[in-house]
Formats: sequence, C-alpha cells, structure tokens
Amino acid sequence: MDRNSANYIASIGATGHVHADFGAGLYGGGPIGIPYIVVPGNQPYVPVSFNYADESDPGPYPIPPNAPIEGGPQSSGDRHVIVIDSGICKLYEMFASYPQSNGSWNAGSGAVWNLNSNALRPSSWTSADAAGLPILPGLVRYDEVASGVINHALRFTVSSTQRAFLWPAHHYASSSTNPNLPLMGLRLRLKANVDISSYSPTNQVILTALKHYGMFVADNGSSWFISGAPDNRWNNDDLHALGAIPGSDFEVVDESSLQVSPNSGQAAGSTAVTSTPTKVPAVMHSPTAISTGTHAPTAAVTPEPFELINRKSSSATTYNAGGGGPGSMLPLTIGSVAILLTIAGLVSGIIWTRRKSEKRF
Repeated sequence: MDRNSANYIASIGATGHVHADFGAGLYGGGPIGIPYIVVPGNQPYVPVSFNYADESDPGPYPIPPNAPIEGGPQSSGDRHVIVIDSGICKLYEMFASYPQSNGSWNAGSGAVWNLNSNALRPSSWTSADAAGLPILPGLVRYDEVASGVINHALRFTVSSTQRAFLWPAHHYASSSTNPNLPLMGLRLRLKANVDISSYSPTNQVILTALKHYGMFVADNGSSWFISGAPDNRWNNDDLHALGAIPGSDFEVVDESSLQVSPNSGQAAGSTAVTSTPTKVPAVMHSPTAISTGTHAPTAAVTPEPFELINRKSSSATTYNAGGGGPGSMLPLTIGSVAILLTIAGLVSGIIWTRRKSEKRF
C-alpha cells in the first residue's frame, strides 16, 4: 500500500461514494457514458484538425460520419469520440470533437494507440484524456460484465489533482502542489475485506475488478465517478446500488516496482500479447439508446458536469509514490500486456483513461 494512502483518500473524499458514470437510455439527449465505434479495415480516412496540435497525433483518422459523440451531438461537455480500426488494430481517440460540413473533424486533441504495442505517450503529452492515457480500455463494458469477469483496471475521476503524474500516466492537469492530492495515474483498489456478497451479480463483477485490478485517476471531474460505455442492457437502478460503496473502502497501491520502462505500459513479470487483426463485416457501435432506454436514468448515472479547461502545462513532474513492497502490488493492465478488449472478435491490448480539469493541457 502507498504510504500516503490515507491522505489521498481523505482528499478525494473518504465519505464520498462510488458513482457509475454510465448506463442505459439517454440523459440530456445523449448516451450515458463514453461510447465507441468499431470500424472495418476499409473505413475511409477523413481529415482532422486539432486545437492543441503540438500534443496530438496528426490525421487523417478513420472516423465514420455517424461516429457517436459522448453526450450526444449537441453536448457542451467532453465530446469524446473513440474509434477502433479492426483492420490494423489501432485505437483513435479525440477530445472536444466536432464534425465539419465537409466531412472532416475538428477536435481539441487526439491520440492514436497501436494495440500491438505497450508504448505510452511522450512524457508530458496529453491524449484525449487529461492523464495522457487511452480511454477505451478503462471503461466498464456490458459485454465483459455479462461474461462474468473484467480483466483490467478501470478509470475514474476526482475533483482535484496535483501538478504531477505517476506512471503509467504521462500528463497532469492541475496547478496545485499539494502533496496530499492524488496524481494523475494513481491507482486505487477496493479493500480485500469489503463484503460484496449482497450486491447483484453485475455489480459483483465490477467490484471484484476493483479489488483485483483497481482503478486509475484519469481526469479531473466529480470524485469517485467510474467511467463506462453506454449500453441499453444496463439496469440503471442496479448500477445506482454501487453508491453504497464509500471512499473509505479504498486504498492506494504503490506499484513503483512494476515499472519496466517509463515509456512503456508493460508491467514487470507480464507477457506481451500480440493482437491479430480480425475483419468485421460492418461498422459496430457500443449499444446505445436511439430514443428511450430500458430503464430511466437515475441520479446514479447522471453524467459528470463539464468543467472548463485551460491550456497549457509546462514541464511535467513525474515520480513514483513510495512505500509498500512487492506484496502490495496489483497486476498492471496497460498496453498490449494482458488486455482484454474483445470487441467484434478483435482482441486488443492496451489500457486507458480520460477527462476534465482545472487545467487540462
């Protein structure tokens, strides 16, 4: 366990509670959660432009005209767009994404991830997420929950972070030097002695993943909000029950001994996974609502409010949190090491992150 665990938990909010930031149906005209789309290898590429081009991977990107936008087409929030090219095993993610009348896109930032690689972003670079990590692999997805197991860490947000990041994150989004605030990339886990037996099978899968793999601080936003993909098969009332888990049930993990290289997501003792491109017959979406969902959205799945962002951080601070020994470590699931994205037959390895800030770039 990290030696500063108690202070980190206190700053996030020991009396706060877990919130499922995903669900079924629509909220404010958009899907509840962060949607994605899988496209075939022959998907046409379109031009993209970025407001923060110096830390973005240049286009073109294989974005179809009907690519789902986080929050819906009229959203004033983060407007993430996530596209998986199943033909070449690459993940394309954009922040503040706006389609243009000529078929191109404009976005705040964008990142391309090779799903056959463990490579991270250049140090101090953002991605489509504030921590400089990919978003998609950290999402809770219905299909993996239905399979009975989530084999990776999750992503979540906190209200305030410090001006530093921790491997595997490569970017910070704060001006605060308070050492008790969480860093981007900090990993928390649900304590082993937390009794989850009274929860539904769905929620037990999520909570078991939080015990075994934990969750990373990925962005500034509402504290304890766990990210997931929208899907009409979610039961929003059931997800609401996760709110019974308080912040005090978590602890911070020291995973410094797992780092193989500061520029790689590979964890010590892990074996890299090679992805084999698999063709899919047609474009596939994360299942989202067209008009109404199977369950009315509740407060438990009310999307996180958008926060204004500023540009831009100078040189980033990065360090390993001390304390704890190898016995306190969690397996890391970043990069093509051990991951776990089975989408339309595409087994992709890489892990993850996302969003909002007092200072994002």
